[in-house]
Amino acid sequence: MHEALSIYVAAMGYAPSVAKRRAPMWAEHALRQGWRGVGAVLPERAEPPSRAETSQLAPVLGAHLAPLVGVAYGYSGAPEQWWYKQVHAGLEAHHGPMGADHILEDYFELTELHVHPEAQGQGVGNALIGALLDARPESSVLLSTPEIAEEDNRAWRLYRRLGFADVLRDFHFDGDPRPFAVLGRELPL
Repeated sequence: MHEALSIYVAAMGYAPSVAKRRAPMWAEHALRQGWRGVGAVLPERAEPPSRAETSQLAPVLGAHLAPLVGVAYGYSGAPEQWWYKQVHAGLEAHHGPMGADHILEDYFELTELHVHPEAQGQGVGNALIGALLDARPESSVLLSTPEIAEEDNRAWRLYRRLGFADVLRDFHFDGDPRPFAVLGRELPL
């Protein structure tokens, strides 16, 4: 959990103290129906990493030979969950109650997907999503991501490349001033 949260903090640019606040939530999420988590490690190398490479990743990776560089998890969505309730209210405003119920009827919530900045741009995110969503029983996958001007970041490019479409845009979750997009696509990938 510590390594995974360290990657989350590094990828999101948060202060390290955020990890301590997120740990109980991540632990609770792991108990939800349909939970699945995946991690990515660097492939073994013919030569050990240089001292500079090791020192750059050391705060996150510890002393493992195959360092964790990415993490993703999610679970089956359900009406009693906070994210479901928030998104349902937003969808209801745009699609009516029946439309919101239909969209949220049978989905996997891709809750977290993070790749350490030092490992981004190497296909790690794509591999994580592929492993996470492989053989899921749900009919669709949904996620929320912060809105970015012109969708100009690696996360948005990955989601679009994988066929994620707009479900809800410029949405505000309770307690967060940032606008978010809710994206989704049918399963399987």
